[in-house]
Amino acid sequence: MSIDRLDKVGGVLPPAPSVRHTPQAEGGFGDTLKDLIGAVDGSATQANDAVGRMLDGTGDVHEAVIALQKADTMLQLTVQIRNKLVQAYQDIMRMPV
Repeated sequence: MSIDRLDKVGGVLPPAPSVRHTPQAEGGFGDTLKDLIGAVDGSATQANDAVGRMLDGTGDVHEAVIALQKADTMLQLTVQIRNKLVQAYQDIMRMPV
Protein backbone atom coordinates (compact mmCIF):
# COMPACT_ATOMS: atom_id res chain seq x y z
CA MET A 1 0.00 0.00 0.00
CA SER A 2 1.46 3.35 -0.98
CA ILE A 3 0.99 6.48 1.07
CA ASP A 4 0.35 9.68 -0.91
CA ARG A 5 1.66 13.03 0.19
CA LEU A 6 -0.95 15.46 1.52
CA ASP A 7 -0.29 17.95 -1.27
CA LYS A 8 -1.38 15.29 -3.78
CA VAL A 9 -4.70 14.67 -2.05
CA GLY A 10 -7.27 16.88 -3.74
CA GLY A 11 -9.66 19.03 -1.76
CA VAL A 12 -8.26 18.34 1.70
CA LEU A 13 -5.81 21.19 2.09
CA PRO A 14 -6.25 24.52 0.30
CA PRO A 15 -3.16 26.22 -1.09
CA ALA A 16 -1.30 28.27 1.50
CA PRO A 17 -1.70 32.03 1.14
CA SER A 18 1.39 33.83 -0.05
CA VAL A 19 3.13 35.96 2.55
CA ARG A 20 5.14 39.04 1.65
CA HIS A 21 8.52 39.10 3.38
CA THR A 22 10.18 42.07 1.73
CA PRO A 23 10.20 45.45 3.48
CA GLN A 24 9.55 47.18 0.13
CA ALA A 25 6.29 45.27 -0.41
CA GLU A 26 3.23 47.34 -1.20
CA GLY A 27 0.71 47.84 1.55
CA GLY A 28 1.68 47.78 5.15
CA PHE A 29 1.07 46.30 8.53
CA GLY A 30 -2.67 46.98 8.37
CA ASP A 31 -2.97 45.19 5.04
CA THR A 32 -1.09 42.21 6.44
CA LEU A 33 -3.51 42.03 9.37
CA LYS A 34 -6.48 42.25 7.00
CA ASP A 35 -5.02 39.38 4.97
CA LEU A 36 -4.56 37.31 8.12
CA ILE A 37 -8.13 37.94 9.28
CA GLY A 38 -9.41 37.13 5.80
CA ALA A 39 -7.48 33.85 5.84
CA VAL A 40 -8.94 32.96 9.25
CA ASP A 41 -12.44 33.75 8.01
CA GLY A 42 -11.88 31.69 4.88
CA SER A 43 -10.62 28.78 6.95
CA ALA A 44 -13.72 28.92 9.15
CA THR A 45 -15.93 28.96 6.05
CA GLN A 46 -14.11 25.94 4.63
CA ALA A 47 -14.55 24.11 7.94
CA ASN A 48 -18.28 24.86 7.96
CA ASP A 49 -18.59 23.65 4.37
CA ALA A 50 -16.69 20.44 5.19
CA VAL A 51 -18.94 19.74 8.18
CA GLY A 52 -22.01 20.41 6.01
CA ARG A 53 -20.76 17.95 3.40
CA MET A 54 -20.07 15.40 6.12
CA LEU A 55 -23.61 15.74 7.47
CA ASP A 56 -25.05 15.42 3.97
CA GLY A 57 -23.09 12.24 3.44
CA THR A 58 -21.19 13.68 0.47
CA GLY A 59 -18.07 14.47 2.46
CA ASP A 60 -15.58 12.59 4.54
CA VAL A 61 -15.33 12.69 8.33
CA HIS A 62 -11.55 13.02 8.09
CA GLU A 63 -11.83 16.02 5.78
CA ALA A 64 -14.19 17.74 8.22
CA VAL A 65 -11.94 17.07 11.23
CA ILE A 66 -8.86 18.33 9.38
CA ALA A 67 -10.69 21.48 8.28
CA LEU A 68 -11.94 22.12 11.83
CA GLN A 69 -8.47 21.62 13.29
CA LYS A 70 -6.95 23.98 10.72
CA ALA A 71 -9.55 26.64 11.48
CA ASP A 72 -8.94 26.26 15.22
CA THR A 73 -5.17 26.52 14.79
CA MET A 74 -5.48 29.64 12.63
CA LEU A 75 -7.82 31.23 15.18
CA GLN A 76 -5.40 30.46 18.02
CA LEU A 77 -2.55 31.99 16.02
CA THR A 78 -4.59 35.13 15.39
CA VAL A 79 -5.49 35.46 19.07
CA GLN A 80 -1.83 35.13 20.05
CA ILE A 81 -0.83 37.79 17.52
CA ARG A 82 -3.52 40.07 18.94
CA ASN A 83 -2.24 39.44 22.46
CA LYS A 84 1.31 40.34 21.43
CA LEU A 85 0.11 43.52 19.72
CA VAL A 86 -1.84 44.60 22.79
CA GLN A 87 1.15 43.85 25.01
CA ALA A 88 3.46 45.86 22.73
CA TYR A 89 1.01 48.78 22.75
CA GLN A 90 0.81 48.70 26.54
CA ASP A 91 4.63 48.62 26.80
CA ILE A 92 4.90 51.65 24.53
CA MET A 93 2.28 53.54 26.53
CA ARG A 94 4.22 52.87 29.76
CA MET A 95 7.41 54.40 28.35
CA PRO A 96 8.39 57.73 29.88
CA VAL A 97 8.23 60.70 27.56
